[in-house]
Amino acid sequence: MNNNEKIDILLATYNTNIQYLKEQINSILNQTYKNINLIISDDNSQKKEVIETLKKYEKQDERITLYTRKENIGYIKNFEYLLTKSNAEYIAFADHDDIWYENKIEECIKTLKEKKVDLVYSDCNQINSNGQVINESYIKYKNMPIINGKGNILAFSRHIAIGCSTVFTKKIKEQMLPFSKNVMAHDWLNVYLASKQNGIAYIQKPLFGYRIHSTNEFGGRSLEQNLSKWKKENGISYKAYKKYRNERVIKTAYLNGSIMCNEYREKLKLENSKEEENVIKYYEKLLKTNILNIMLGKYKKYLEFKGIGKRKIKETMLFHFPLISYIVYLIK
Repeated sequence: MNNNEKIDILLATYNTNIQYLKEQINSILNQTYKNINLIISDDNSQKKEVIETLKKYEKQDERITLYTRKENIGYIKNFEYLLTKSNAEYIAFADHDDIWYENKIEECIKTLKEKKVDLVYSDCNQINSNGQVINESYIKYKNMPIINGKGNILAFSRHIAIGCSTVFTKKIKEQMLPFSKNVMAHDWLNVYLASKQNGIAYIQKPLFGYRIHSTNEFGGRSLEQNLSKWKKENGISYKAYKKYRNERVIKTAYLNGSIMCNEYREKLKLENSKEEENVIKYYEKLLKTNILNIMLGKYKKYLEFKGIGKRKIKETMLFHFPLISYIVYLIK
């Protein structure tokens, strides 16, 4: 494959496990696609070993550029900072504790060009702290949607792809910057913007190992694990449950993402969509539901997809039957 076009790989670090960090950086440097820049921004790690390790890598390979922050700004703002440092035609987000397979970038750029889209995302193996595969397909394990092409409502209504699975064009990067105050998931935003324009493409094969361990903040945990964590911190009262349902789930995981996308659609004057406006209204009505919401047709129209499996039952119960789902909350 022609390696003439540069890709910037953006790696945000913070107090990461050193072994994980080394494995990830090595896997990036050993990609079959060689024309890469690895741009690293450390978010004021308190572990001296992290900074020392990153500086050693920077000295060893001219493709690495390291930035060390003097204050902690959080992972979203850190990725925004990294995006401002990118000038390449293609961009990839990277987590600090995964392992990329050597053909990841090559496969992604090949698909981007062949499909003539603005973004591609791939499946991945879920791996444990020792790097052993515990789930062959993260997409199937998490019952995540597979979408291709343009204008899919799912790109607006729900989170589609984890950031470290995506490669996207410079155009999308420029449209993302600067982040608005409503940006709650950079890897939801880039998928949405691509879907509204030249489209996105899915690569079915796993191209990296997505590590799950005790300090994972988001994607690796199951619904049951997240629920258990919430109950330990907030209790099992109906008030705690409603806060979980409304704030933690509907607002944080769904509505806020759609509001973010809508803001960028208006800002960039992308094609208007009545359906997108209706998604936001649907979420807002769900927040007012106390016992029963009969708009199951809206769920089917805006959120359902092939392969959703048991996730549909969990979501519809939580969204449309809050009183019944509270019982589940108590016994889970």
